[in-house]
Amino acid sequence: MKRLALVALAAGVAGCTMTFKYFDPEIPHRASAQGFRNNYPHPERGAGFWRWKWEQWRAGLPPTPEGGYRFEIAPPQEPHQDPRRGEPSVTWVGHATLLLHVGGRSILTDPQFSERASPVRLVGPRRVVPPVPALEQLPHIDAVLISHNHYDHLDRDSVAKLAAQAGGPPRYFVPLGLKDWFARLGIDNVVELDWWQKVDYEGLELHFVPVQHWSKRTLLDTNLSLWGGWVVLHPQLSFFFAGDTGYSKDFADIRAKFGGFDLAAIPIGAYAPRWFMHVQHVDPAEAIRVHRDVNAGQSVGIHWGTFAGLTDESLYEPPLALAAERKKAGIADEDFFVMKHGETRVLTSQASLRR
Repeated sequence: MKRLALVALAAGVAGCTMTFKYFDPEIPHRASAQGFRNNYPHPERGAGFWRWKWEQWRAGLPPTPEGGYRFEIAPPQEPHQDPRRGEPSVTWVGHATLLLHVGGRSILTDPQFSERASPVRLVGPRRVVPPVPALEQLPHIDAVLISHNHYDHLDRDSVAKLAAQAGGPPRYFVPLGLKDWFARLGIDNVVELDWWQKVDYEGLELHFVPVQHWSKRTLLDTNLSLWGGWVVLHPQLSFFFAGDTGYSKDFADIRAKFGGFDLAAIPIGAYAPRWFMHVQHVDPAEAIRVHRDVNAGQSVGIHWGTFAGLTDESLYEPPLALAAERKKAGIADEDFFVMKHGETRVLTSQASLRR
């Protein structure tokens, strides 16, 4: 199985010569001929991946979840089917996929509706909770925001099916370096942005902002496309989507530019082991710091409880760890909450949320 996955990855790059066409010595995050880089220095991942996999195999990880939290799927809720209702709403589909309704538009973040977060169907992190709503049950999607190209955030089948949705394809907003990938799928309704660039779309301001992470989809394309978070601004709501990130000063920079947000979507899972994951994934304690750094009125925890095998901690652990960190920090439950898969919350400005 593992050999099959490696063959598939190699096939994806066979005959291709990867070069960094965005090199620019005057722009710090493009100043390396090897690819994009983060704003703030941090230890390189290096060969740590193979050490992690070896230790994971020897320890029999990830563990079987025990006790405490249990996954719940919310019953069908009307708001996710009615984007033109008076107030905005957010639905957690699973992992980093959120359905946001604001300004009469339906926005999807990092759509991942497949059974595996993998280049092949037989191996790789497997979905343990179905996407809710299913892709076929979505309302018409107007815009898709992509944070980066890892398989649990950018899924080929999902974006292709969205491009074929009834009523016409959505507009895809992607990091610098991904437009060509979409073009190879026959999708040309794509807007590519660099860090701190913005675009106006149907009454919304969409800003692409830096976070600390990396990109890779094949054996030869490490950091050749950018990664980041998204800011969505509308008179009804200010929203920050962190995508996938380690902790860095980028969040203070985001606050300095935007002042704060009604709602932030912040990762809380895929953080163990810390010696390896801390550069690229925040843990619940750091997620609390991000919540405060970006001055979020309220935050929702994402990037947990959906795919098995992404990390060492139990799938059930992140919300429990978040609750403990929230208590230590003196933050109210509703100020940094988690949602059931498929749960919809109606939102109002100034982060006054209600079920």
